[in-house]
Amino acid sequence: MLSQLRAAWRRHDVQIGSIVVIMAAFFSALSPAFLTLSNLGDLLENYSVMAIMAAGLLVVLISGGIDISFEAIAAVSQFFVAIILVKFGGNWFTAFGLAGLFGALLGIVNALLIYYLGAISVIVTISTMTFYFSILMFMTQGRSIYDLPSWFTSDMSWLSIPFPVMVAAVALLVTLVLLSRSPVGRQIYGLGGNPEAAKRMGCNILGLQCLAYGYSGFMAAIGGIVQAHRVEEVVPYALIGRELDVLAAVVLGGASLSGGIGTVSGTVLGILLLAVLQNGLTLLGVSSYAFGVVTGAVILVSVTATAYASKRQQRRGVRDAV
Repeated sequence: MLSQLRAAWRRHDVQIGSIVVIMAAFFSALSPAFLTLSNLGDLLENYSVMAIMAAGLLVVLISGGIDISFEAIAAVSQFFVAIILVKFGGNWFTAFGLAGLFGALLGIVNALLIYYLGAISVIVTISTMTFYFSILMFMTQGRSIYDLPSWFTSDMSWLSIPFPVMVAAVALLVTLVLLSRSPVGRQIYGLGGNPEAAKRMGCNILGLQCLAYGYSGFMAAIGGIVQAHRVEEVVPYALIGRELDVLAAVVLGGASLSGGIGTVSGTVLGILLLAVLQNGLTLLGVSSYAFGVVTGAVILVSVTATAYASKRQQRRGVRDAV
C-alpha cells in the first residue's frame, strides 16, 4: 500500500493536483469569497480561452517545438472573421469554420518556415508574431469592432454552463483524442522525443510539424472567437501579451520544453494552478505584478530543469559508452 502511494505521488499530475487543493484551501481560509459559486464560475469562464489556446500549444511543445505567435494569430483571425460577420452575416458554424481555417493556415506558415529555413522555432514564431500583429495594427489603425451581430454576443449558456467553458471542454477533449487515441499522436510524441529516430522510422517530419503548428493556430483562432463573444467586441491588441501565461500553464502541467512529454490532464491542472493563484492573490489585494513574477519564475525553473535533465542524460550516455 505504501509503495503504491509513493508511486502515485511520483506522478506529476498528482503533485500538481495536490498543490491546487492546498492552495484552494489556503485562499478559502483567508478569503470567504474564494469558494463561492459565483467566483468559481467566473474563474472557469475567465480561463476558458487560455485552456483552448493551451490545448494547441501543448501539441507543439510535445512535437519538440515552441510557438509564441498564437496570440497574434488569434487576434488576426478574430478581426478577419468579425469583419466578414458584420458585412455578410453568418452563424456560429461560419465563425468557427473561418477562424479555424485562417488560424490553421497561419500556423502552417510557421511550420514551413521552421522546416525549410532550419531555424529555431522560438525565433521564427517571435518573428511571425511581430509580423502578424504589425500587419493587423497597420490595416486597422488600432480601431475596434463593437457592432457585432446579436446572435454572436447573446448568452449561449447550457444548463448554467457558460459557452466559453463548453468550447474549452470540447477543445481539450479533441486534443486528448488526437494525442492518446490516434496513430499520429504517437508520431508527434516520437518526433519530440527523438527527431532522428522518428525520421528513420519513416515519419513525415514536415507533415507532423504542419499538423502541430496548424493545430496550434486553429485552437488560437477558436480561442480568439470565444474571447470576442465573451467581451462582445473585437480589440486588435486585447489578446497580445498573454503568451507567457499560456506557456507557463502548459509547462506547469508537465510538458517539457525539449519535447516528447506532456498530457492534457496535466495542462488542465497547470491552468487551474495559475487560475487559483491569480484569483486568490487578487482577492487578497496583492498587486497584479506579483503574478508576472510567478509566471516568469515558472518558465525559468522549467528551462533550468530541462537543461539539467539533458545534461544528466548526456553524462549517463557517456558513462554507458565507456
